[in-house]
Amino acid sequence: MGIRIAVLSGDGIGPEITASTVQVLQTVNEALSLGLIFEAHEVGLARLKRDGTTLPPTVIDACRSADGIVLGPVSHADYPPRDQGGINVSGELRIQLDLYANLRPSRSRDGLPHWGRTPMDLVIVRENTEGFYADRNMFSGSGEFMPTPDLALSLRKITAAGSSRIARAAFDLAGVRRRTVTAVHKANVLKVSEGLFLREVRAVAAQHPRVAYDEQLVDSMAALLVRDAARFDVIVTTNMFGDILSDEATELSGGLGLGASINAGDAHGMAQAQHGSAPDLAGRDRANPTSLILSAAMLLDWLGRRRDDRALAVAARAIETSVDVVLNDPARRTADLGGPLGTQAFTSEVCKEVAGHAVR
Repeated sequence: MGIRIAVLSGDGIGPEITASTVQVLQTVNEALSLGLIFEAHEVGLARLKRDGTTLPPTVIDACRSADGIVLGPVSHADYPPRDQGGINVSGELRIQLDLYANLRPSRSRDGLPHWGRTPMDLVIVRENTEGFYADRNMFSGSGEFMPTPDLALSLRKITAAGSSRIARAAFDLAGVRRRTVTAVHKANVLKVSEGLFLREVRAVAAQHPRVAYDEQLVDSMAALLVRDAARFDVIVTTNMFGDILSDEATELSGGLGLGASINAGDAHGMAQAQHGSAPDLAGRDRANPTSLILSAAMLLDWLGRRRDDRALAVAARAIETSVDVVLNDPARRTADLGGPLGTQAFTSEVCKEVAGHAVR
């Protein structure tokens, strides 16, 4: 039957870097006979103009029935209100498909400058479906509202179930890495909601005695990432803290253009670049596709583990290794990393390496 990948190109530079990502996936697919089948679906501003909505129900259904999803960046800040068709594609898919775990690795690379005081190799495991995000913490309506013109309120949702399952995802990941989990919180101020989060994380920690566990306040964590990122392995935290800290960590490791990201649940997985849609670069062959390419590699690895398919794991490693090889050469980098290449030329270089590294 093949492995069906729903491809949603998004807005801004989304179509360009999504095309690059599919090209890399097609290369590894041919080299390893993976059986990947790509199904393109239009979302975002172009779909809004055509059909009056950025995310039709048919596309959600297609994503639900697919084996995996590749989502390009979206310009959701430019969308009209939801009742006018402006649905945040990323947020809606996370809720509809219950993609509760957002995994965002950050690591330094040989040959590329990084901005932290020490090298890093860590993964931030971010809860993805609740927290302070107003578009995903209510059954009906928004979690943000204004009772009067001069008073704005925002609700934060933390549940025991959500905290427990993101903790399990973090400890499972730490078990195949360096066996260390750090929980990031602000329980000194948000005593009730953060207290609930920590209660559940500590309970999961007690079930994993072979994994070292510690805790950090979010403000001290922000400083420690700059000062000594090498000490951290797996970091687990709530939605907004994870969003902010992962951007910091990725920038410290070399730049947001390198930041891979996967949104995963028990039944579905979605690759998504960590950065935004950069509309000022759209159509100029200047976007760096690395983030989405590496995110697609994470998706292949996720699929490989679910299916117990070694070829998918080999494909993921081939893509990651190929990207590292290309980035190690200044003459093969994109402009944002000081190199001379545009999006298409960089993609071609990665594909050349993938064809050579994709060996069973």
